[in-house]
Amino acid sequence: MRPLGVLQCLVLHCPAPRRLAAFYQELLGGEVNRPDRRWAVNADWSTLHLPDGRVLCFQRQPGHRRPVWGDDRRPQLAHLDIHVADLAAAHERVLELGATLLDSALGRGWQVYADPAGHPFCLLGH
Repeated sequence: MRPLGVLQCLVLHCPAPRRLAAFYQELLGGEVNRPDRRWAVNADWSTLHLPDGRVLCFQRQPGHRRPVWGDDRRPQLAHLDIHVADLAAAHERVLELGATLLDSALGRGWQVYADPAGHPFCLLGH
């Protein structure tokens, strides 16, 4: 079976993106906020390009509340960004698979969905 897309990065929601990127850099190595045409880094978005080529991203979330392990009232907040060759076709397919559209951002080049269990993920077409 041919996959629909390729995992682009893992995005962690947090109150201070640059600070969390630096934390993970200390743990994993890599380069914080390396120039990359896929993202514009700023106060709300930082990246960590890992030595093996993977990328972690950190997105500011206003009012962020720390997750509490094992407490369903304070779950972990993260989402997957998945690059696809054809955003319109991928949109139709993920809906067929049981996803729910959460935010239509076609003009910005991505769409936000919830998986069947409610976890958010983005399809990126650029």
